[in-house]
Parts: sequence; C-alpha cells; structure tokens
Amino acid sequence: MPEITLETLLKVDFDRVSKVIQDFIRDYIYSTGCKGVVIGLSGGIDSSVTAYLTVKAIGKENVLGLIMPYRTTPKEDIEDALTIANTLGIKYYIIDITGIRDSFAKLLPEFNEEERIPTGNLLPRIRMTILYYYANKYNYIVVGTSDKSELLLGYFTKYGDGGVDILPIGCLYKTQVRALGKYLGIPGRIIAKPSSPRLWPGHLAEEELGFKYEDVDPVLYALFDLKLPIEETVYKTGKSIEFVKKIYEIVQKNEHKRKTPPVPSI
Repeated sequence: MPEITLETLLKVDFDRVSKVIQDFIRDYIYSTGCKGVVIGLSGGIDSSVTAYLTVKAIGKENVLGLIMPYRTTPKEDIEDALTIANTLGIKYYIIDITGIRDSFAKLLPEFNEEERIPTGNLLPRIRMTILYYYANKYNYIVVGTSDKSELLLGYFTKYGDGGVDILPIGCLYKTQVRALGKYLGIPGRIIAKPSSPRLWPGHLAEEELGFKYEDVDPVLYALFDLKLPIEETVYKTGKSIEFVKKIYEIVQKNEHKRKTPPVPSI
C-alpha cells in the first residue's frame, strides 16, 4: 500500500498554519513600512483563502481587493469574488480589462487571437500592472495568490500572477489550500470550483496540465519536501514511474520561472 497519499498531505494543523501565515503577512508588511495590501480577487479558492488570511492578519481597512474580469470571465467568478469582498468587508473595485486587452490586439504587429499562450498571458500581465498601480498609489504591497503546486509546476504567468511581493499560501499544496478554505469557512461552491486561470474560454487548469491535483500533490510532496529519489517516490505514492518522471521534468523545466533573472559574473 502507498505510504504517501492525499490523506498524508491533509494531516495538517490548520489552526497553526493559519496563524503562521497571518504572522508572516503582518511581519512582512510592517518590515516594509507599507500601509496595507492590494490583492486580485478571482473568485477562486487561492485568492479567497489569501484574502481571508490577509484580513485576519492586518484588518479589513488595510486591504484593497481588485476584481478584474475580461469579456470571457464567467459571471459566477465575478459573483464569487464579490461574495468574498463583501463577506470580508473590504474596499474593492471592479475593473473590466477588456478594453485594455483589446488595445493590445489593435496595436501589436502580428497579433493572432488563435495563439493561446501569448494572447492568454496578456491578461495576468495586465492585471499585474493594475495591481502595482494601486500598490504605488497607496503605498501598499501586492499580495500574490499562487499555491505551492502551481509554483513548483510553473503553472503561473511570469510577470503576471507571478509578479507579486509576497506569496502567503506558497507553502501549501492546492489540495491543502482547499482544506484550509473549508477550515476558514469559505463557501463550498468556491472550494469545489475547478481551478482555472481563465486565459481563454473554457480554460481549466487540470485539463491543460493533464492530471488532477489530488494525484500530483503527493508526488510533489515526496519529491521536493521529502526529497525522495524518483524510484522511491514511485514506491511510496503508488504512482507509475512514467507519471513521476513527467512531474519531475515539468518542475525542472520551469525552474527559471521561480528564479530572479540571472546576471553574469565578471
């Protein structure tokens, strides 16, 4: 029987984890001398958990939420983001980025709507720019919402949703974030919602990745927390060697996204 399963990852003291993350947020903000934070609210589990913990850490009066839909953003995502903002009592703005994104389409030579990656990645990069506009305006920091699964797999846009000041839930795998969301009392529909960056219509994270977080998280934990070799990870998780090798290769391929730009030594 596998020794490292999804249940292994979920044996977490979420009360302690919640307090550690809140202390991390509070200490970092105070160390920078900034007055508060700005956070993008997508209506998904990651941004919802991050918003809850941030408000608990520094108070609702010091948190600004930005809801930044595009024309293809599902209505329910906007409604869920509004639910989080109103439940927490934070100030928020809804900023439709459709016009900004369309201006790129009009002005960029060789722009091609059919090229999903370069066109889709414009959306998180536009949102990052807006987040930093308000961060500069109010002397705030930008709180990122990526989790550990996404960071290891490189499932984020470089200088888009990856362009942030701190990553409070970057220590938790996606499945752990969902469990923490339940502990915090986040609405069940948000917890159960399939993860998606919404970079194009019908875009779902697990469909693009080709596997479920419930399957990949134990492998990531074995490889990178326990630092087990591939063969032992196969044995401990019960996953195929092909699957484990694939995950390891994805993480290594995306190492550049987790590092600052290299500088030559002279």
